[in-house]
Amino acid sequence: MTSQPIIATDVFDVVILGAGISGIGAAHYLRTEHPEKSFTILESRDTIGGTWDLFRYPGIRSDSDLHTFGYEFKPWRDKQAIADAPRILDYLREAVDDDDLAGHIQFQRRAVAADWLSGEQLWAITVRHNDSGVEEIVKTRWIFAGTGYYNYDEGYSPEFPGRERFAGQIVHPQHWPEDLEFAGKNVVVIGSGATAVTLIPAMAPETKHVTMLQRTPTYVIPLPREDMIANAFKRFLGDERGYALSRQKNILQQRIVFQLCQRFPKQARAIIRKSNTAMLPKGFDVDTHFNPPYDPWDQRLCVVPDGDLFRTLRSGKASIATGHIKTFTETGIELTDGTVIDADIIVTATGLNLQLFGGLELSTDGTPVDLTKSVAYRGAMLSGVPNFLLAIGYTNSSWTLKIGLLCEYFCRVLRHMDERGYASVQPVPDPSMTTAPLLNFGAGYVKRALDRLPKQGTEAPWQMTMSVAADVKQLRNGDVADRFMHYQKVPALAAK
Repeated sequence: MTSQPIIATDVFDVVILGAGISGIGAAHYLRTEHPEKSFTILESRDTIGGTWDLFRYPGIRSDSDLHTFGYEFKPWRDKQAIADAPRILDYLREAVDDDDLAGHIQFQRRAVAADWLSGEQLWAITVRHNDSGVEEIVKTRWIFAGTGYYNYDEGYSPEFPGRERFAGQIVHPQHWPEDLEFAGKNVVVIGSGATAVTLIPAMAPETKHVTMLQRTPTYVIPLPREDMIANAFKRFLGDERGYALSRQKNILQQRIVFQLCQRFPKQARAIIRKSNTAMLPKGFDVDTHFNPPYDPWDQRLCVVPDGDLFRTLRSGKASIATGHIKTFTETGIELTDGTVIDADIIVTATGLNLQLFGGLELSTDGTPVDLTKSVAYRGAMLSGVPNFLLAIGYTNSSWTLKIGLLCEYFCRVLRHMDERGYASVQPVPDPSMTTAPLLNFGAGYVKRALDRLPKQGTEAPWQMTMSVAADVKQLRNGDVADRFMHYQKVPALAAK
């Protein structure tokens, strides 16, 4: 590594962090709404796709329908609505080609630090070249953080007692070995979330037996892998109009389901239970394995396309164990109730480590930014951080629905600044405003990180809304120059 970073000569209008679904979407909006703007995408890996390329475990797929998880500007043409990762990657590659973005993406470039230079009204980003170790300083007027909100380098894996005793192989889904041989073996998948319910039916046909070991049950609902209504819309109305109509249908459907679950939790629980019971083997212990201690949508519901998890349980190739781990043994896992589960391979589908901005360290004029003292504004910007947009999608709906609205808002702010000659903007809250945790969501990976995250306010526009309708109002149609947005022109010295 060089002792002094290289100073890049170009100054970009926007630097986008991450070439996943958020970053590619942001680049499209800049291309179409602000073709005069210069931008680059810094991607720390050697390919596009983000999550959909990083995770390589068997069966990996979306848990949202692609008519809402896809971009508003690019129809999803595949028949699969709950789609596997290769199809999603093909879609993202097409999006890159459609907007001729390949030349704007710099691979093996990790933004490790960014310092706001108030005298210049610019960000100075320290960028590490992962392939050589060289560092350079890249200057930009704006940062769009499309990095998602989890740590790409390391998934969450609790310290299980006796782990070192286990003679078999332990695998985390975030780092799936390409050469993992599980055919004819006993496999235990620890976890009950989206990854676990995907792995069980994908691995079961080849294993001797696969057990889903969960500490707490999750709500699991079957959905058709193919959306017949959406496919009919596209067939009769064409891809563009059919996709747009399907998207609106599914947005409304998602919102209704969420609101009904929140308003009538007992009835929602009963409906989900009835569906589960009908699809499980006769006499299956539903009370133990499919009866979460929380209400529907207090945590994200798990979707299983065409009921594949239930079909696999009926086949006898898979089973569920619910309990607490006492210890790993040489040949498997022992639970606190004395149950012993044999295993040749243990998969720790135990979740993510939450991390904002890919670990980027922020500072202003050399002073580190304490994110725990920042407050999110419209779920798009942070107080105390100028010219910075964060892309965090919905937790109760398709991630990309929010990202598209954030990109629209970003483009509107840029236009407002250009028209009035502003160089920077940051939101400033009232000092007396009451704050709350950034994400009101019960997932373990969120709870573990809340004390390290920014806050949200208790009133608009300082709330992290999880409603498309609310965000259409505030992001697509809301005022970009309210009393909280403090715009500033270039200082005279810097302008000269």
